[in-house]
Order: sequence, then structure tokens, then C-alpha cells
Amino acid sequence: VSQFFGLELEEFPCQIAQVGMWLTDHLMNLKVSEEFGKYFARLPLKEGASIHCCNALKTDWNEVVPKESLSYIMGNPPFVGHQWRNETQVTDMDNTFQGFAKYGKLDYVAAWFKKAADFMQETGIRTAFVATNSLVQGESVATLWRPLLTQGAHIDFAHRTFRWDNEGKGKAHVHCVIVGFSVAPNKQRKMIFDADGSHEVANINAYLLDAPDVFIQNRGTPLTPGMPKMSKGSQPTDGGHLLLSEAERAELLVTFPQTEAWIRRFISGDDFINNKQRYCLWLTGVNPQDLRKIPPVIARLQAVAEMRRKSPTKSVQEDADRPMLFTQIRQPQTTYLAVPEVSSERRKYIPIGYLDPEIIGSNQLYIVPDAGLFLFGVLISSTHMAWMRIVAGRLEMRYRYSPSVYNNFPWPDADKTKQAAIEKTAQAILDARARFPDASLADLYDELAMPPELRKAHQQNDQAVLAAYAFKKSATDSEIVAALMGRYQEMVEK
Repeated sequence: VSQFFGLELEEFPCQIAQVGMWLTDHLMNLKVSEEFGKYFARLPLKEGASIHCCNALKTDWNEVVPKESLSYIMGNPPFVGHQWRNETQVTDMDNTFQGFAKYGKLDYVAAWFKKAADFMQETGIRTAFVATNSLVQGESVATLWRPLLTQGAHIDFAHRTFRWDNEGKGKAHVHCVIVGFSVAPNKQRKMIFDADGSHEVANINAYLLDAPDVFIQNRGTPLTPGMPKMSKGSQPTDGGHLLLSEAERAELLVTFPQTEAWIRRFISGDDFINNKQRYCLWLTGVNPQDLRKIPPVIARLQAVAEMRRKSPTKSVQEDADRPMLFTQIRQPQTTYLAVPEVSSERRKYIPIGYLDPEIIGSNQLYIVPDAGLFLFGVLISSTHMAWMRIVAGRLEMRYRYSPSVYNNFPWPDADKTKQAAIEKTAQAILDARARFPDASLADLYDELAMPPELRKAHQQNDQAVLAAYAFKKSATDSEIVAALMGRYQEMVEK
């Protein structure tokens, strides 16, 4: 086969995997014609082959091709995010995932994996699908793959994330993976393919890593003892009436300068990254007599109360009786570390930084009070970023951080010398940022515009964190995450 295609034997599996095909020695039968002295390639197709145009999730596949006559299932099922499913697709998911505890946030393509896993039971059939990479990242991994692996499925080969461009107008693109899996025992080599080539591995877990079958679950507190708690910032649930633009703030202060003590800077993740200026009315402890003297503020509180009364959520309705306060208040009293909930996938590092307690962090920002330089240095390191890219969810293709990423992260068991080294490099990152006071974090962390001194500080911090874990300086992201998952497994099994 390799000679027919003009490929080196080592290259052949990679070429096939890249188009989502799963071939074995018997797929193509090369025969020599002695009469004509030529080579002919004969695919095992018969005149009776047929195409069935139907809903694959409602169809009994055994009626299309009997199990005993089937060797391979290959496909590119439709990519539809869980939030975009129509009524029919929701019903398809409900019918396909009977017996699953949770599946509501899985993308539509996941249903084909479930149906194929069920269909392959007690057969030698092997399956390969192209799918969105959401199925091997974040919460989807445990939701989909833990039950599939429990019923005997295993991953035989995989191509890690690649961008699939659409040749149509607008050139839309999606980020895909290829996963080959089966239920029957498979003695063939397990292969992982990526942009760097192919790698033979001992095991392929559901994150498409050469690592044990580990599933990262939601966790309310840090797995590593002694680490401070991470939480969302404060949530107004106000219909926007407690929030002020720069112009609204200025207008209010001109007429009622005494309200300056009530106005605080308000920051979401996007505000934090792009240095946008927004404000809020922070009215905790304000004398009601003083409030009643400011008609525009009273009008805003009336609007908040009306909005909350109309809410379908009972707890929000109850908060209509205290319209001057945010519905959820988690504002630290000391300097805190801020982690944006959503950040661009084009950045090497999520921009993380410290905020003054006078600045109100919103519910689109994760906060860690009393976070020292060691914690900051590890969180913003390439080691933690490699973990985040696998464990975090996605909003479109942007990273969507969550406390689960932080709480499940295995921290290094670093001695005082290694901690001090990380603290030093972490401070160097902050110092490098401070040299550009007018630049936003979006400016500083643009991969083309990042100042050389900031990049150098990050590189030194990355090396200090790798040393704390005793990882090689040349360790790849996949190797780092595989090692971290091994540590995670050891910690949860204690």
C-alpha cells in the first residue's frame, strides 16, 4: 500500500489519519495482472452499495448494514453547539443518551459517539469520527467519555486539535479532532497525531493525551491543601441600573458631588483586559436619608426593584426589597488576584493581575483574596496555562476559565528556595508591565506586540515553575499536562 501511494511506511498512517480514515491491511487489495503486467487498486466495494438519506440518530444502523457484515464506521457528524440545538436535535439527544446522568451541555456531535459505542458492543467494529474539540476539553470529557469507557470503549488513535477552514463565503472555521475508538480488543499501535507528526503511545485518554484515564471533576475547594479559595466576583443582577458609564458618572458628580463616595470602579474580565472604564453605585452602609436626597439614584433603585420583581428566579425576586445592593457580594477587603473568565485563545498567557479592594470585581471575573507572588507566578506560568487549555471550557474558541481549573490543579511541592525563585520572577513580570502604564493587558499580551522585557520575564518565570515541578526545561505542553494528570490521580486516590 505504501509503495502504491509513493509514501514512506512511517508517513502512511499520518496521511490517512488526517482525512479521518481508519485503514488496515485488508482495506485495499492490490493485485498484479500477469496478462497486462500492470498494477490495479481494487477497493472492496460492491455493486450493491447504497446511500441512505435519513436521520442517523433515529435510524437503526443494523437495518442499514448488519453488524456481522460491518468492519468500520467513519464520519463527519454535524457540529452544533449545545446552545444552538433545535427542537428535533434536542429530542435526538434525549433519545440517544438515555441512561446518562448528564448530557445537556454536550455538543450535538457527541450523540454519534454514544450511538457508535452502543452499536459496537460485542463486535469487532471500529469507528472514527471528526468532531469539534469541545468533546475532549473541559466538563464534556467526564460527561461523555467516563460512561463510554466504563462500557468498554477505548481510544485507538487520535488527531489532536486542528483548524478546519470552510471554503465558502466568510471562510468560517472550526477547531476539530479526529478520534478512532472501539470496544473490541485492539493490539495495534496506539497513535496520536498532531502538527508535530505522529507519536506511538501507551494509552490515549479522553483528553487525547498519553496519560492514564483521568477525569477532572468539578470541585468546590482546592485539591492542594492550604491554597486560598477562588470565587466569582460580585453580581449586580440590576438590569444595568446600578452601573455607570464614564459619561453618566461625570454627569451625576456635576449635580451631586456628594455621591463620589458611593461610586466605585467596576471591572469585568473584558474591562480588566482592555482597560475599559466602568463604574457602579456601591451603596453598602449608605444612610437612607442621604439616598433620598439624590433623585437620579432613587430612580435607578426603583428600576432595579422593578426588574428584580419580574425575574423568573425566586431569589432575585426576594432581592427586589434591597435594590441598593448587589444580589451577590464577594468583594475582598484586601488586594486580590483577578483572573478573567474569558480570554482569547490567541494569547499564550491569560492576563492575570492584582486589583485594589476599592475596585469592584464583577461576576465575570474570578478573584483570589490574599494571593501572594508565589501563587501569581504559578498561575500565570506556561505550566498552568497548559493545564488550563485542556481542563477549561470554551466560549466559541476563547478560553473559559472556572474555579474547577484552579481547584483541581496539582500545585508543586516546592521548597523555600524554589518558592523564592518563583516569587522573584513573578515580581519581574509585574515590574515589566509597570514600564508601560498606558498599555492595556490586551496590548501587553498581544503575541506580536508583547514587549521583549515582559516576554523575557515570562520565560524566566516559566523555567522557575518547571524547576519547582522537576520537569524538563524542554517539556512540551502535552508532556506537562500528562505529568500533572498523573499527580492529580495520585492526589485524588489518597
